[in-house]
Amino acid sequence: MDEEILKKYGDVDTCPVRNILDRFGDKWSTLVLLVLGEKEKLRFNELNKCIQTISQKMLTVTLKKLETDGLVNRTIYPHVPPKVEYELTDLGRSLLPNLQNLVKWANDNIDEIKTNRTKIG
Repeated sequence: MDEEILKKYGDVDTCPVRNILDRFGDKWSTLVLLVLGEKEKLRFNELNKCIQTISQKMLTVTLKKLETDGLVNRTIYPHVPPKVEYELTDLGRSLLPNLQNLVKWANDNIDEIKTNRTKIG
């Protein structure tokens, strides 16, 4: 085994790429970041409607995780009922160009990937 590769990528605590992907590389986080990147500020239900197939519980968990990492800001307004809005932080916005490149790559290559999937099975 190549010790340099193991050292570089093997441990989640010392590998920045693995550490970051473990946090937002799940099914929903990237979509939440992309939607907030397009809409700027959204309330919980608006965000839920944009994604459609995410459960309220999973959206709550995802938003808390992204907020903990400093990618999403949650603002609570003292109204009755309370108004809560979500938006990207500067750190979250700095990630957007990379995610948008991934979206472009996915759009450019989805047909080939689907074809390959049918070949293998």
